[in-house]
Amino acid sequence: MGSADFDNRSFRLNDEANLNVIDRGIAAAETCSFEEDKARSHEVTYAEWQRRPAWQKLTDASAALFRSQL
Repeated sequence: MGSADFDNRSFRLNDEANLNVIDRGIAAAETCSFEEDKARSHEVTYAEWQRRPAWQKLTDASAALFRSQL
């Protein structure tokens, strides 16, 4: 389990870390959680992404201003 990326921001700024757990129960629970998430997800094609509403495009562009902080 982990969230750390191999970059300076993850290691130095965000203090991100990974955790290694050797336990079949935890592995099964995490696998189940992942499968539930996957079942609720759907693929977004590039064509769908291009057709998103104008308000969403504006929100995305606004969020890009904070890219270095996200």
